[in-house]
Amino acid sequence: MLDDDQRNEIERARATVATTLRPTAPGLEAVMHTPFPVLDHGFIRVVDYMGDDSAVVQAARVSYGRGTRRSSEDRGLIRYLMRHWHSTPFEMCEIKLHVKLPIFVARQWIRHRTANVNEYSARYSVMDREFYLPDREHLAAQSSTNRQGREGQLSEQEADEVLRLLRADAERGHESYRWMLNDPEFGEVDPERAGVSRELARIGLSLATYTQWYWKVDLHNLLGFLRLRADAHAQYEIRAYADVILDLLRRWVPMVHEAFLDYRLGAVSLSREEVDVVRELIRGEHPDRDATGLSAREWDELRNRFDF
Repeated sequence: MLDDDQRNEIERARATVATTLRPTAPGLEAVMHTPFPVLDHGFIRVVDYMGDDSAVVQAARVSYGRGTRRSSEDRGLIRYLMRHWHSTPFEMCEIKLHVKLPIFVARQWIRHRTANVNEYSARYSVMDREFYLPDREHLAAQSSTNRQGREGQLSEQEADEVLRLLRADAERGHESYRWMLNDPEFGEVDPERAGVSRELARIGLSLATYTQWYWKVDLHNLLGFLRLRADAHAQYEIRAYADVILDLLRRWVPMVHEAFLDYRLGAVSLSREEVDVVRELIRGEHPDRDATGLSAREWDELRNRFDF
């Protein structure tokens, strides 16, 4: 998961203690620089952060500090801001993460164009021989109703063949990559070959190959990322990373974390037509789907949300 240089860097970082006048989050300080494993070779670790719950409150009130406010007042304000979709107070906090992840997960992740990213460059450095292979429990067939989802289980024989193919393709791609580089790091160099440039040799690598990046994002945009990627409908592999970040959020800004679970991750959004249906149900009426204007899929989703 980590090479020796990275382990030494982390040990030095955790051994260095700095004094500061800035607000700090004790829960996050306790795990600074510590890598949290994700999937088979990935990890997430906190490199730096700025602000805490009080920074959100301070920005909302444009005050000079904590003053004589009670914690319950801060919690109430944060919940109000979250409930009414205020954004700028949450932009006052930032966090920087070091993430190791498969390339196909990185391509999903980068669609959130709301952060500062610096990725490991295969133009300048050689890619490690590490690639993601899913656990058998996460192998499934294509969903018949959702083009970007999976459903059901593969047979044992089919699952074995899928894993064999994924492993063989990734290993073959990396062996070809090594051969093209003709790099002494991988063994004896063939003096008769110049070797292909790194920027070209990389193009045959599997999307399962692991990459790394530093990802810096403000709290508002981090919550937007988590609302989509920590959702039960998100692809498992990126959701595994989102779940770790969600726990880091709890350590960092516990009041924001609580409000986020209540008003975003655990909440539902209703259309005007769906609100009308819920009102009819509350009145004890029996709404007719055809009269509501809802599609069959919308109707089924609403019924599942409220179990009626």
